[in-house]
Amino acid sequence: MPSRHWALEYGHATIAIILLIAAWEVVCDVFSVPKWLVPSPRQIVVETWEIRGILPVHFLATLWAVLGGFALAIVTGIPLAIMVVYSPFLRRVIYPLILMVQSVPKVAIAPLLLLWVGYGLQSNMIVAATVAFFPIVINTATGLESVDAELLELTRSLDASKLRVFWRVRLPWALPYIFSSLKVAITLAVIGAIVAEFIGADKGLGYLILTSSGAMQTSVMFGVLLILSLLGIASFYAVSWAERLLCPWYLPLDTDPARLEVR
Repeated sequence: MPSRHWALEYGHATIAIILLIAAWEVVCDVFSVPKWLVPSPRQIVVETWEIRGILPVHFLATLWAVLGGFALAIVTGIPLAIMVVYSPFLRRVIYPLILMVQSVPKVAIAPLLLLWVGYGLQSNMIVAATVAFFPIVINTATGLESVDAELLELTRSLDASKLRVFWRVRLPWALPYIFSSLKVAITLAVIGAIVAEFIGADKGLGYLILTSSGAMQTSVMFGVLLILSLLGIASFYAVSWAERLLCPWYLPLDTDPARLEVR
């Protein structure tokens, strides 16, 4: 029953959010909280609606930066993970470099990228990718290495080639690990895109937050943050939907109330 499934999964969270918003509105009205400090939900909606004409341009700029950075993280992270698994030499060479890149604050990398690549969408994508690719590399490598030893022994007894073992055994086995990393990476890509827009951009939700902060438009800042959070949530569930589509044999029990009831 899809309706019951949705009610079980999202009903409590929806009620909690509604109650929180109502309490927020009441506190702001009763205690006359200054709008520049903490605006009420009603003020946030009204003032965000007033800039509806420019929101699509900024939203699309951030969306393309997030999707581009996420795609770049995938096309670099998964091949790196495969190389790490199949080559002990490359593991010794690549892992320290990956850790070094991950350890450097992305706020420090962004100005260098602006110098090398220039202002614009490309540098924003690269910053988003540098934030997002680390969990992809680690989880993909873990998934490829976690194949049951007896299963690998069986493939060797059948004289299967390494390429065939990769496509028929290792990759399907690692897909749940890969999608787990992708769900983390897509949210990190949103963070990376905003960091890049803070450093140097002339459009995007991060740029809009920065300009609103300078103009003391706190209501607009809250509204943009809400849009940004909705973008992150929608991206996360899009990856989850792709996981259900491409990994029909794998479904975590704690995300399926129907299967929990069977148990």
